[in-house]
Amino acid sequence: MRLSLAAGLAGLVLIASAAGAQQKSEDEMFKLMKSEAIGPLRIGSTEAEVRRALAAPTRRTREVFQAADARYVQRWTYAKQGLELRMGSDKKGTAKAIDAIDCSARCSLKSARGIGIGSTLDDAQKAYAAEFNKDESKLPELFVAGTIYGGLLLKFKAGKVSVMYLGAAAE
Repeated sequence: MRLSLAAGLAGLVLIASAAGAQQKSEDEMFKLMKSEAIGPLRIGSTEAEVRRALAAPTRRTREVFQAADARYVQRWTYAKQGLELRMGSDKKGTAKAIDAIDCSARCSLKSARGIGIGSTLDDAQKAYAAEFNKDESKLPELFVAGTIYGGLLLKFKAGKVSVMYLGAAAE
C-alpha cells in the first residue's frame, strides 16, 4: 500500500542544483523538518513514543540496511489510518526512531500548522509562506515547505492535499 511521495517525486520535482543547496546552511535546510509534526509524531520520535500515540502497525517490513544514509530501516504501515512511518536506527536490531512520515487518503492527522489531507493549496501557501520552496515545488501538483532534502511535501489532486510527506525525499 505504499503511496510514497518520496518514491514518486522524480517525475514532479526538478532537483535543485548543488550550488543552490550549498547556499543554505544545514540548520536552515532542515529547520522545518526538525520542528514540524504530523499529529503527535515528529522526525526523531522514538518507538516508545509511537506506541503511545498509535495502535500497533498493521504491517512492519523486515529491517534492511539503507546505504544512502547508512541506517537500518523498517516501514511501519497503519493501513486504516492512511499512515506509513519509516523507522530507522544506526545499528541493526536496536530501537528505532521516525525518519519519515507518509500520510495518504485515510489519514486524519494534521501538520503543526493545521494542514492535512483535503486542505487546499491556498491553505498550505498561507500556513507555510515563509518556508515555501519555489525552486523545488511544482505547482499546482507539488508544494515543498523547507526542502526535498528534509521538509514537508504536499502532493495535490483536484486542488486538495492527497499525500503529505515529512522527511527527506531526496539525498
